[in-house]
Amino acid sequence: MNRGTAPIGIQGEKQVAQWVRRMFDSVAPRYDLLNHLLSMNTDKYWRWRAVRRVEEVLRKPNSRVLDLCCGSGDLLIALQEKASSVVQGADFSHEMLRKARNKIAGRRLQCPLIEADALQLPCPDQAYDLVAAAFGFRNLAHYGKGLTEMLRILKPGGTIAILEFSTPPNPAFRALYNLYCRRLMPRIGAAISGSPIAYAYLQDSVRKFPGAAELAGEMERAGFRNVRFHRMTFGVVALHLGERG
Repeated sequence: MNRGTAPIGIQGEKQVAQWVRRMFDSVAPRYDLLNHLLSMNTDKYWRWRAVRRVEEVLRKPNSRVLDLCCGSGDLLIALQEKASSVVQGADFSHEMLRKARNKIAGRRLQCPLIEADALQLPCPDQAYDLVAAAFGFRNLAHYGKGLTEMLRILKPGGTIAILEFSTPPNPAFRALYNLYCRRLMPRIGAAISGSPIAYAYLQDSVRKFPGAAELAGEMERAGFRNVRFHRMTFGVVALHLGERG
């Protein structure tokens, strides 16, 4: 998969990554509020479903878990609450990590955080039993390199879990959902965050992201086995699972 996220007018992987990092830093103060508002709190259910799907791995003694593109830490905390050992988080947005750190401290948890690009992680090969990413994978500058890096740091038999927006398969619902994404979501996001450019980009990134079956195929080509996906909320999001052979 050679493509990645493509902010309008920005070219080159390095430039795209810098733009996306600055964008997330700028929206960090209102990011959680808008996530809950724009999804009508369904984002909490999506993360809960994702955690349930990987709970067997989380319960294993001494399992090593990384939440990639952890953002403000909602999935990280949900994983940690079910894990038998410490869960790590990684993100390249300093301000998002600041929010995650405050949440972790507020819950008296111990979750190490790494400020790093998902395409060049400072992690050894075959280090983790589970690598998860929720609503961050589509913001990578190169999706194929992201999958390759996730495969590299997984132990043999380890699990990858990507929770991401997808394309609803039902044409009528898809049309309604696309109307919401194009017309309402950017306006609400801009009004509350004060950043029209950021929420125009975010809705565009959802629209352009590969569908569930396409992403599953790319995971297989990257080297993952036993790849499957589970649609949620009429296919608005999909949880992709795979394993390293």
